[in-house]
Parts: sequence; C-alpha cells; structure tokens
Amino acid sequence: MKQLVKFLSIIVIAFLFFAASASAEKVTFVKECNYNASDLDSKVSSRTIALEQVKRLLLEELGTYLISETEVKDFKLTKDQVTAYSAGVVSAEVIDEKWDGKTYYLKAKVSADPAEVAKSLQNIANDKQKAKELEDVRKKAAEYSKEIERLKKELAIAKTNSKTPDQKIETKSVEKYNEAVKGLSATDWLEKGFNFIELGNYSSALNALTKAIELNPKFFGSYFHRGFAYDMLGNQQQAINDYNKAIELVPKLANAYYGRGIVYNKLGIYQQALNDLNKAIELDPQLDEAYFNRGITYHSLGNYQRAINDYNRAIELKPNLADAYYNRGLAYGRLKNGEAIYDLKTAAKLGCKEAQDFLKKEGIGW
Repeated sequence: MKQLVKFLSIIVIAFLFFAASASAEKVTFVKECNYNASDLDSKVSSRTIALEQVKRLLLEELGTYLISETEVKDFKLTKDQVTAYSAGVVSAEVIDEKWDGKTYYLKAKVSADPAEVAKSLQNIANDKQKAKELEDVRKKAAEYSKEIERLKKELAIAKTNSKTPDQKIETKSVEKYNEAVKGLSATDWLEKGFNFIELGNYSSALNALTKAIELNPKFFGSYFHRGFAYDMLGNQQQAINDYNKAIELVPKLANAYYGRGIVYNKLGIYQQALNDLNKAIELDPQLDEAYFNRGITYHSLGNYQRAINDYNRAIELKPNLADAYYNRGLAYGRLKNGEAIYDLKTAAKLGCKEAQDFLKKEGIGW
C-alpha cells in the first residue's frame, strides 16, 4: 500500500533565450543587481538584500512571460499570484557575485520548461493551503524589504538632524535592522527548502530548513516541511517534534496534523494516526490524501468497510487517484466482494504498477 503525500517546496530566480532539448524547450532568464551598502550593512546583509532584489526581478519577468506565452493566461490568476507560485517550482542559480566593501554585485539566472511550470502552477492553484503558503512567503519577503528600507531612512534622518546622535536609539535601530535582514534571509532558506523537497533531495532540504529556523524560529512552514524531510529520511521522532512545533505555531494547520498522522501510521501507532487524520479532515474536508491515508489506517486495523468508505471519499475528491482504487480493490478482496477486480483494473488503467503486476500475474487483462 502506498501513502500519497503532497508538500510544497521553493527557491527563486532571471537576458532571455530559448534552448531546445530532446524533451522540451526551455527559457532562461538572467538578471543582475548592484546593491549600494549603507552604514548599517555588512557583506552578509548586502548579499541578502541583493539576492532578494534579483529574485524579485526574476520572478516578475518569469511571471510576465508565463502569462503572455503559456496557458497560465487562462488560469484566472493575478500577476502577483503567478509570481508567488512560480517561486515554488523554479530554482535560481547565482552565476556571479562581487563585493568591494561598498557595493555588492550579484547576477543570477533561471532555466525552466514553460509547459511544466504552467502545469505546476495549476496544481498549486488547486491546493489552497499550498497557494496561500507561497503567497505568504513572498509577502513576508516584501515586508522585510520595506522594513529594511524604512530603517535605513530613519537612521539617516536621525544622524542628519542631530549633531550628537542618541546611542540608545541608534543601537535599537541597528538591532531592528539586523532582525529584518535575518528574516529576509530566512525566507530565502525556506524557499530553498521547498525546492529541495520538490526535487526529492531531503538531506539538502533539511539543512536549508534548519538554517531558516535558526534565522527565524517563528516560521511554521520551516518546521512543517522539515518534519516531512525528517520523515522521508527515516527520523520519525524528529518529524513528530517538528509537526508538533508547526501545530503549536498554527493550531489549525490541517496538513501538519495530516503529516503527523502519516508518521504515526508508519510507526504502527494507529489510534494516534486516526486522531490526527480525523483532525486534518475536520479542518479541511477537501483534503483527499487525509481520507486516503485514514483508509490505510483502517485497512491496517482490519476494518475494511471503513477503509472502503474513506477510499470512496478520496476518489470522489480526486477521481483519478489510482492508489485509492488499488487499495479499495484490496479491501473489497478481503471482503470477498466482486468489485475488487473492477477497482484493480481501474487502478491499472490509471498507471498503478502494483495493480498492473497483480493482474498480469493472475492472467487478467485490463
């Protein structure tokens, strides 16, 4: 039996050219930025700010291209939404950077298959929680950027208007500035973690998300996605700890209960799994994976009828969910119900390899 788990990931992005390949046509964007450091800046803060500025330019240019040249224009998304969602499915590469003590120069690029990105954007748009999270991360980055600019101007005015600057005020401004820079850097590491998860690189995701948490321990998404990475790496206890923290920060986070329920299921702690999956469904009745995995839990407990009921609901919400047909077929088989073969054939047609192998072994076509 399979467990279907959907999470998100991120990083970011920006001279445009087309590169033909055997499988798809890619577009590449390149952008550069010269950030003039203020009295408040160090090399680290200057790089953080320069990177965010380049990423914003790249995301905006990629979004404009997608809206004008792909089916994204039919998705009824705003430009800001396209920009935010794109940050969840593309990866930026810094190709050049220099620091002379006053100016930080940074150049970055992104290459992507427009058709694949468009498909991913539609999937994100259909997942309200994932969409909101991506939008919130981009908004948070924008807020930190505005705060950084505000503090620079505030301190500059204070120095101009006073021959004897108040040391306490200046120290407080510096502390706020450094916190804003750390927060901005945390959004970048969080987006990197998203992207590594999307690529299946869970070790790199764990490292990136840990860095995000060190910089800003208040981002629930960092714990939530790191919990998933820990689970994929076989560290279920640490995964539970991170899901616990995500729930502490956002008590109504359906996907955190869902993810923790998956972990309890793996550990064979079925009542805890049911409790969490019930809570996930209560918070988000449209979460098809929660019904599917609760069905797995009931299946493991030998309650095949309740498992079938949950597989039914998962299929209602997502008619092409091959694994739900396969598992329902297995449950019907346990109950000696003739619907088992129909479900196994349907699962096979939808691409479920386990169903295909089973039917082939039994000499049954589909």
